[in-house]
Amino acid sequence: MSVAVVVSNRRKSVEWDTRTFGLDVREQSDDQGGHWVVVGRKGQSGGVHICQISEIDSSFPPEEGPTGILFRLPGDFRRSCAALKANGVRFTPPPRTETWGQWAMIADPDANEIMLVPA
Repeated sequence: MSVAVVVSNRRKSVEWDTRTFGLDVREQSDDQGGHWVVVGRKGQSGGVHICQISEIDSSFPPEEGPTGILFRLPGDFRRSCAALKANGVRFTPPPRTETWGQWAMIADPDANEIMLVPA
């Protein structure tokens, strides 16, 4: 199963996902000009299907905001978030601690927001 995320440039988005989170390209369809691209962790269920907006309807820009995607960060949560920030990732908001646990939100280059929680 994969969750679709609409982006302005599939190649740049795949590069960002693989560089930022160390995700793998798990599925890719070369027969459709690379349209079908899913990134995720090899050997694990779930993934992100990267959809380029110009192939859907180029008259609309990608919609910014929450994607409904939740990434679980391994190791020390604050340290993992600090490493992402040092790598240029934009937080919206920065890491927080609530009564129920820790969380943060980040934005990809198209302002799609992804929730982060400890693994």
